[in-house]
Amino acid sequence: MPKAWVDVSGEVRKASERRKDMSNGGPKAPKDPTKKRPSIFVLYDKTVEAYKMPEGGCVCPLFLDNGRLANYAKTIGKVEDEELLSLLKSAEGFRKLVHSVGVSVACDNKEQEAEFVLHMYGESDVFKSGTKHVTKLITNGSEAEIPLSEVDWYGDDVCVGQFAFRFKGDGEVATICVRLYLNDGYTAPEFVPDAPVEFDSEAYKEMIAKSFVSLGNNVRLKRAIEKAKAGEDVTVAFIGGSITEGAGATPSQKTCYSKVAYDRFCARFAKGDNVHYTKAGVGGTSSELGMIRYERDILGRGDKPDVVIVEFAVNDEGDETKGDCYETLVRKILFQDNAPAVILLFSVFENDWNLQERLSPVGVRYDLPMVSVRDAVVEQFYLPADGGRIISKNRFFYDIYHPTSDGHRIMADSLDYLFGKADESPAGTEPDYEALATVFRPEFVNVRLLDRKDGFDGAEISCGSFTESDMDLHYVEMNLDNYRTPMFPNNWTATEETGDEPFVIKIKSPYLLVITKDTGSMDFGKADIYVDGEYVLTADPHAVGWTHSTAQIAYRGKENVVHTVEIRKNPETKDKKFTILGFGYEAPEE
Repeated sequence: MPKAWVDVSGEVRKASERRKDMSNGGPKAPKDPTKKRPSIFVLYDKTVEAYKMPEGGCVCPLFLDNGRLANYAKTIGKVEDEELLSLLKSAEGFRKLVHSVGVSVACDNKEQEAEFVLHMYGESDVFKSGTKHVTKLITNGSEAEIPLSEVDWYGDDVCVGQFAFRFKGDGEVATICVRLYLNDGYTAPEFVPDAPVEFDSEAYKEMIAKSFVSLGNNVRLKRAIEKAKAGEDVTVAFIGGSITEGAGATPSQKTCYSKVAYDRFCARFAKGDNVHYTKAGVGGTSSELGMIRYERDILGRGDKPDVVIVEFAVNDEGDETKGDCYETLVRKILFQDNAPAVILLFSVFENDWNLQERLSPVGVRYDLPMVSVRDAVVEQFYLPADGGRIISKNRFFYDIYHPTSDGHRIMADSLDYLFGKADESPAGTEPDYEALATVFRPEFVNVRLLDRKDGFDGAEISCGSFTESDMDLHYVEMNLDNYRTPMFPNNWTATEETGDEPFVIKIKSPYLLVITKDTGSMDFGKADIYVDGEYVLTADPHAVGWTHSTAQIAYRGKENVVHTVEIRKNPETKDKKFTILGFGYEAPEE
């Protein structure tokens, strides 16, 4: 999910503000009558990291739409009443149930001001038309009370969209609590915080051992380990979605699973600074886009990786090929001239789901090392607190998709367990991957990115009305960068002012993928894609509703001759914008 900022432009509506002395360092109880009301914690001692905003300061949005607020009430507040949970899924129900909201923020700097934004999503425009109620806070952990009777409601609110926290400084890390005080007639279960994880316990080590799926043929991983021990340069790379990007970890660049796993690898095997790190996680993207950006984001740094961890087990529901692209990416890595090791990492969502059953056959076929976080944690999630439970869902998950820093550590420790098993085992022999039958149809092994900067001599492009460039993009912290890099900045954008002439690309390739921008902005509309004069699909930038990148197949399995692809604004939204981020095409063999 996105690391986006909340839009709090326009009139700031009536705000309730309270400041309390915080001598004991923890939240104080609110004053009468609120303290006597039953309450539900939806966020409790949650560590968050804020991100820089273009206009200054930084913000941390916590997304609550699509039933996520109800899920927080269930997992954190231990609410089981389905009627009560259903009320939290709509704006009308929220106002019926909730009397007031209690919010506390604690930072190292206890005297700075922050803002809490209750951001409702609107029906006419998700981000612009809903209520945005701003309350000023002091960051010493004291609780501010926000009676809903003081909120100036906008009128077309659909649901609670975000709780957002705004800070004046950059990169703030804060601990927050939010609870909902209930109206008369409603009750809530007693709140009991989950116990912290005992990382040094034998029970924890046993849980981590359950993540081990397969060592596979360890010859390549063993070779990388021996190189590191000998003081030779070794690069460990990670590619995946938002979990690999670091979502949920705070601070993300230090506590995300990829950095911690890299640190574990260095601690075991490095001689000085000879082991290097590449992180290429991009939120909301599947292996369908991962296989296209591999050269840019992994090989583009100049270091060919010796080990690549592939993490798309919860993102690949968005892969329209249902496995072809995943196997393509694996083969693309395996067939590099320096023969790197590939490790398959299966992460998990809060609902215990991933695509391990679909993707693990690729690991079995190529005899690859595999690690499953799902196998380690899900079974014990359902153990009672006094019956052997190591970590609760609330402790593991930051939201319904992403792990907390504790969850990221578990992922890293699971990889570290694999590193140790590989180190202890004797080396195998190099397999003949070319001789193996494939699991799916990995026909995109030679796929490359074509954009406004990196063209292709075999392509003829007529931009039509797509003459502008869009910089309102998904920004990602790559590698160890302390800044965010825009994804696909070399794009083509059509606006209302530039007109509705189609974008035309004539290209010699047996397949073509179109990369487009998704967004929640109503300034954007749909585009229709035609191949050789025939309609094939409509690209809808609102399919997901937040700013990120999506790849779709325009065509595949065609004769390797010149094909003509047209991208036209949909007639219903021809007065809107549309952004083409790039293409994936078959690169000619050298």
